[in-house]
Amino acid sequence: MRVKVLSRNPDDYVRDTKLDLQRVPRNYDPALHPFEVAREYTRALNATKLERVFAKPFLSSLDGHRDGVNCMAKHPKSLSTVLSGACDGEVKIWNLTKRQCVRTIQAHEGFVRGMCARFCGTSFFTVGDDKTVKQWKMESPEYGEEEEPIHTILGKTVYTGIDHHWKEPVFATCGHQVDIWDEQRTSPKCSLTWGFDSISSVKFNPIETYLLGSCASDRNIVLYDMRKSTPLKKVILNMRTNTLCWNPMEAFNFTAANEDYNLYTFDMRFLESPVMVHMDHVSAVLDVDYSPTGKEFVSASFDKSIRIFPVDKGHSREVYHTKRMQHVITVKWTSDNKYILCGSDEMNIRLWKANASEKLGVLAPREKAAMNYNQKLKEKFQFHPQIRRIAQHRHLPKSIYCQIKEQRVMREARRRKELNRRKHSKPGSVPLVPERRKHIVAVVK
Repeated sequence: MRVKVLSRNPDDYVRDTKLDLQRVPRNYDPALHPFEVAREYTRALNATKLERVFAKPFLSSLDGHRDGVNCMAKHPKSLSTVLSGACDGEVKIWNLTKRQCVRTIQAHEGFVRGMCARFCGTSFFTVGDDKTVKQWKMESPEYGEEEEPIHTILGKTVYTGIDHHWKEPVFATCGHQVDIWDEQRTSPKCSLTWGFDSISSVKFNPIETYLLGSCASDRNIVLYDMRKSTPLKKVILNMRTNTLCWNPMEAFNFTAANEDYNLYTFDMRFLESPVMVHMDHVSAVLDVDYSPTGKEFVSASFDKSIRIFPVDKGHSREVYHTKRMQHVITVKWTSDNKYILCGSDEMNIRLWKANASEKLGVLAPREKAAMNYNQKLKEKFQFHPQIRRIAQHRHLPKSIYCQIKEQRVMREARRRKELNRRKHSKPGSVPLVPERRKHIVAVVK
């Protein structure tokens, strides 16, 4: 014998307070909601418009440097700590919650070319134009104690970049060649080179930690294996690559920032063509950094703007700029996936929201539910022309806007010329080269 009992949960129909809205039970039968799509479309349109209204990404400016900010580094353990190096040899440590500088070090004579924090967060390394590699304590010196580096290594040539291993007391520097150093020794464990040009950047892979990638001024991107102490393979592009960044979630993928205004995402197993070409900047791309989720990255450019790209899209979803911001030299995405930091020529570090319209602070449960609902509506109707137009519209500085128009005309002219050549040539004599292969000169193994 079965007995059915009516069970009612008071949370479903009782208000939290007298001021709260009455809760109304809803029947989800689609036959009772003939205007559901029309109603949801209107809500999606309003949500998209409000997103653009509330898109205020700029949070604050960290000023204190007396020369252009040349490099930055994140603290591996502390979200609120960031380090920056300037062109006058000065290194500053910032507290992002207070938005102020907590420590200043005169680290080098000339530019600070590169810096990185140790994986445990107790110390950090800097390299500069004075041919030295210096290791500094992360903590401030005690009262009466002088600001001195823990170790100083004097090299034979200028070092242009540095990166630390993610798990071991090993770091790599680049300049005339890539040197792998043990922290306890004053001479490199091994030196890696392939070609004769200066190397501008070196990066350890965060997953396959024995792999390194480097960019040289002879247009090469070279991959090395630390276990073999030999280069693995290299890809030669049409123009020079300034820096690269490994995807923190996909061991084989990295993105390279190039002088030809584009970014290239490569799979290191198939270097013959990039996985994706990201085209939106109108000047040389100087730096790139991945979000901790590995789904997006941010790029800094000589055109005085920074852009956020989804990994699988060829165009940016967001562009940030201000009137005072000059050439952006370095950029970092914070480890909590919420903020972006960029350092530029005019001595400022700027703090931006990664999601321009995101509300900061504590959210009530109903606010969270409303935001999630609006987000799903925007995804559902994202390809509708009206919603797509509003979501993609961005105000741009006049210089960038004019250059985009000019490059569009040039690209169209090249395409038309190629079509005409193909039309008036013998069939098959003018090969059809896909966009992804146009920028690769050769792959050497």
